[in-house]
Amino acid sequence: MGVMSEFADVLTGVTPGRRGPGLFGKIILIVLWLTVSVMPVYFAVPALRLATGQVGTPGTLTVKSCVALGQGRYDCKGTFRPDSGGPAIAVDASPDSDAGDVERAQLTPEGDRAEPTGVKGVLAALALVGVGLGGLGYLPYVILYWLRLPGRRFAAIAGAVLTAAGLLLAVAGVGASL
Repeated sequence: MGVMSEFADVLTGVTPGRRGPGLFGKIILIVLWLTVSVMPVYFAVPALRLATGQVGTPGTLTVKSCVALGQGRYDCKGTFRPDSGGPAIAVDASPDSDAGDVERAQLTPEGDRAEPTGVKGVLAALALVGVGLGGLGYLPYVILYWLRLPGRRFAAIAGAVLTAAGLLLAVAGVGASL
């Protein structure tokens, strides 16, 4: 074996004559799997805080216009009237809005965008959480399999339930935002 092939084996974690990644490769795969599954949950937190009223200003959003940008994307504009009174503020509205919609909303702390609150807003924000949960579903099974530990059957069943729950939550969130 040459130096380059030995170096490639170290990087890939593949041991000649073995199937699957080596220890180093498994660690990299687990870290990447966790990253890909946890990031949607992380990115959902600001939307959840807004939808639940923890940040921002409560009020009413009236969507004035939605312009198609192509490829299923829309740019929606509206006015936001704070519950505390005061003048209406021109804001960006959620791209899943329709012109003429009037709904309860929360103005972002930056004051440039208003997002739906209540069940619709919370479910829409939870769509990303569902993606993350679905992604984490089978990770315990894979770890138990690689370590050849007992409990794989339970981990597989629990993984199926968690993945299905994540899928349902994601679908409910997307459905609520339509």
